[in-house]
Parts: sequence; C-alpha cells; structure tokens
Amino acid sequence: MGKLNLTALRVRQTAINQAAAGKIKRLPQWVDVVGDIPPAQVLVRNQAPQHQLFRQRIKTDRETGKQNVVFQAQEKRVKPKKASRLFQPVEMRFEEDQLRKEFYRDHPWELARPRVLVETSGKDFEKHNWRRIQQPGKKLDGESVVQRQLWLLNNVPDITKTEAYDIARREFYRLRLQEDIERRVAAEEAEATGAEFQPRMLDLGMELENEEFERWKEWAQMEAQLLNQKAASFSGAPESADSEDAAVLDEGVEEGATVTAEPTPRRSAL
Repeated sequence: MGKLNLTALRVRQTAINQAAAGKIKRLPQWVDVVGDIPPAQVLVRNQAPQHQLFRQRIKTDRETGKQNVVFQAQEKRVKPKKASRLFQPVEMRFEEDQLRKEFYRDHPWELARPRVLVETSGKDFEKHNWRRIQQPGKKLDGESVVQRQLWLLNNVPDITKTEAYDIARREFYRLRLQEDIERRVAAEEAEATGAEFQPRMLDLGMELENEEFERWKEWAQMEAQLLNQKAASFSGAPESADSEDAAVLDEGVEEGATVTAEPTPRRSAL
C-alpha cells in the first residue's frame, strides 16, 4: 500500500509558499476562495445504502373482508457490494422494468415501430389516467400496456400479474385491430376517389431483389460455361466441334431450313 497523495488538499498552502519564495509574482485569485471553502477532508468513502425494492398491492383480509394496502418486497435483500465495486453507482430498479421486459419479449416487433425519443417527459402520470389504456395525446405502444398493467396491479384487489397482463394485452390487441381496420378503410376510400399511392417500400425491395437475381443468373450462366470449357480442355474431349454442330443445327431449325443428316459410315471390323 502506498502513501496517500494529499497534494490536492495542500494546493492553497503550496501557492502561498511559492508566492513567499518569489516563484510566482502574485497569488492566484482562487486562494481566498479555497481558504473560505476548503476541500473535503474525508478520505474514506462511505458505502452507499442498498435499498430494497417494494411494490404496492391491495389485498382483501379474509377475516374482516376489508381491503388494505400491503407493501411487499419484490426481491430478496441485496448483499453489500464488494470493495472492488464500492465506487460504482447503485443500480436503480423499478417494477416497470420487469413488466416491460416481459412484454417486449413476447412482442419483439413492437420495437420495430418508429418512435420519437422525446415522447415521454418523465411526468406522464400527471396528465395520464391509466384507468384506460388509450390516452389522449399519446400514441399506443408497449409502454401503454406496461403502465396499464401496473395500474391494475396497484388498484385492483387480489389480482395477479398474469391476470393484469392478460387484461392489458387484450385491450391492446383490440385497439391495434381497430387501427388496422381504420387504415385499410381510409386507403380504400382514397383509391375510390382517384388517389394513387406510390409503391410501398416492400414492393420496391422486391423489385430490386428481382433485378439482382436476374443479374446473378446471367453471371452464373457465364461462369458455368467457362467451367465447362476448362473441364473440356483438360480432358481433351472434342466439345468445341460438337458444340459448333449443335449450334448450326439450332440455327437451321430456327430459320425453317431443311436439315438432313448424312449417314455416318460404319467401320468394318477386321
């Protein structure tokens, strides 16, 4: 273990000593300020407290039948961090994180929908009432399902996480289907009144893919022809003459000419 470096704590005294010795002409302007507000003298950092995450639930008492608010620990108590992780910030956890993770795990394509990064301000609870999943001024997305499920868990007595998830998901599916129907009807009405839509991105992608496939097919035919010629040259087979005869026959058939094949003389066996 090395010695503690206290140079930063003694910076004011060092500046005064240098001015007295004549190394610097005048004292810096911050000398008086550092003297009035000295730096902290604590050299040991206290360990940050590990807060346990609690969740609010409404339970019905079996004996009295009354509904009471119960705070339950969501996770087990976290052990203190090791000395190597002492200076790292404490991890912040919320109940919405687990609900959000489960929803996007079941609906990964919801992450592909375009979103604006400034849609949420952190104070949505002041202008949104999650008694219903559809909120004025807010686009329907996975966050709506998460907030709706959390509201059901905190306000509906004796409801489980699975039941709240099914209710919020059912409402989400119904609104998504309604949006698709409205979009389809609007497109049909526009086409009926003479509107012409440009090709979709999917159609443009398929067209580019078809062009690339045709280009690749031509290249593959040329490569196959070159490979056949190389193989014929190595094997010594008279492929060139046969190919020329076949080409002449094909041209004659295409032009409508009468092609007669001369009989091949047979060799007599000795």
